[in-house]
Formats: sequence, C-alpha cells, structure tokens
Amino acid sequence: MSVPVDHRPRFPSDFRLLLASQSPRRRSLLRDAGVPFTVVLSDAEERVSGRPATELVEANALAKIKTVRMQAGSGPGSFVLGTDTLVTIDGAVMGKPASVGEAAAMLEMLSGRTHQVVSGVALQRIGGAGPTDVVDRVEVAGAVTDVTFSLLDRGQVESYVASGEWWGKAGGYAVQGLAGLFVTEIKGEYSNVVGLPLCLLYRLFRKLGFDLMQRTWLEGGS
Repeated sequence: MSVPVDHRPRFPSDFRLLLASQSPRRRSLLRDAGVPFTVVLSDAEERVSGRPATELVEANALAKIKTVRMQAGSGPGSFVLGTDTLVTIDGAVMGKPASVGEAAAMLEMLSGRTHQVVSGVALQRIGGAGPTDVVDRVEVAGAVTDVTFSLLDRGQVESYVASGEWWGKAGGYAVQGLAGLFVTEIKGEYSNVVGLPLCLLYRLFRKLGFDLMQRTWLEGGS
C-alpha cells in the first residue's frame, strides 16, 4: 500500500513566519506540523520571578517578539512568534536548572506529584506599505498543562541527571525524551509540555487571518 501524499496547497508565497526562539523543541514542533519558519534570535531577558507564572510567560513572549519585530519586514504576510514556558509546583516557579545539583533538586521536587507547565504565546501580524507604514496586530494567550510524575528513587534521579537531557529545559526535564518514562498522566496539551501549545497557536493564527491547516488566508485576512 502506497504512502498517502499531502494534497493540500502549498503555503502562500506571501506567508512568512519568524520564530523568536532558540529552542530546538519548538522548531521541531513547527517543522512536524509542516509550518515554514525562519529563526530570528531574540535578546530579550526571560524573567522568572516577581509575577504569577501565567503573567510572566505572556510578558516574556511579548518581549521576544518586540526585539525581532522590525526584522520581519512590512509584507502583508509577515508574522512574528514568541513563546515562553515555565514549570510551577505549589505556586513556585521552576526555570531552567543551571547545574547538576539544581536539576536533581527539581526532579526530587516533581517526584510523585502533579505540577503545571505554563506557556505564553505571542503572535504578531505585521502589514503595511512600507517601513514607516506598519500595521501591527498582536494576539497573546496562555496554556496550562498538568503533568504527573511517578515516584522516583535516588538512582532514577541520578541516572536522568547523568544523561544531560535536563540542560536548557524548564523544570529540568524533557517529556519527549527519557523523562517520558516518568510521566503517568498529562491533562492538557502535550505539545505545551514540549514547549509550544500547537492548538493554541492554531487559534491565534486564525484570529489574525490565517488557517495553518488549510494553508490559506481567511476572508479579509490578506
């Protein structure tokens, strides 16, 4: 039996998405969803304290798109995507561990318990006739996913930390990797735990006039 071919139309030539993120997980999620994009590094500072997690991630996502906005050009199909993800447990925010000790401590805190993965997504559509005639439309929203870990013993924690997979990950683990062996339950978007809530992103694109599934501008969108 032959493998089915994707018969959907190609993305319009005037569609352009700039991803303001260095995360390989976010790039992989977009690539697997068939969405073309260009990575533009953002130098925005990611804040992990001082405000509730839901507010922090949305503010961080907005800060990222602001730093790369002018690199998007002024074409009618230009979008800029910024996103940020944090892990929280008992109201405490867990960022990215900076050392083996921090990674182990985070895993021990998550062991046998349910925590929340909180993401903020900011999508900006840029359009206009020229560099000085830019019309900006921005949609910002958040997603929360509950993740439950099994009870981990010291050996499991040490083995996972030794793998190095925790590096650069909010909460010190990667659900799509070895840490998936520890997860007993997920309530909410799985892709949010990886780093980018795709269902939420789809809705934001539609609000801004483009359908990622149909690969077409919605009425009045372009």
